[in-house]
Amino acid sequence: MGINKRDEGKKVNSNINVTPMVDVMLVLLIIFMVITPMLNNKVNVDLPKATSAEAMEDANKEDSVIVAVTRDGRTFLGGDQVTMDDIGTKVSALLEKKTSKKVYLRADVRANYGKVMDAVDGVRAAGVSELGLLTERRDPDEPAAKKQ
Repeated sequence: MGINKRDEGKKVNSNINVTPMVDVMLVLLIIFMVITPMLNNKVNVDLPKATSAEAMEDANKEDSVIVAVTRDGRTFLGGDQVTMDDIGTKVSALLEKKTSKKVYLRADVRANYGKVMDAVDGVRAAGVSELGLLTERRDPDEPAAKKQ
């Protein structure tokens, strides 16, 4: 005699497994939390095209303080070569008897950006509140990408 057996435990399970859905939603939440601050980092700034004629006249005066950074990383104060450690003290010594505390910085196009920033930091350490960056005026007929 055989026993009839009903397999009631093998019915279709209609419960929704929400764990994978929650995992996907958490990953998306983290991605959006990381990306959202990056979307608002755009600041509109009007950059100057070239140094104004007035600034060039001020820089060409005999008593103006000009710091220059050459292509090979050497730093000059006027016509004298200085080290990055001495630039702050020498600039402050030159400016202590002047009423205008303005310093001009001239850097070669191919100068190392780090050396230029070190010169700016040295000038700022001297207490200079106005630092002018000198450029050369470009002719309108000259092509934008000039071979160097």
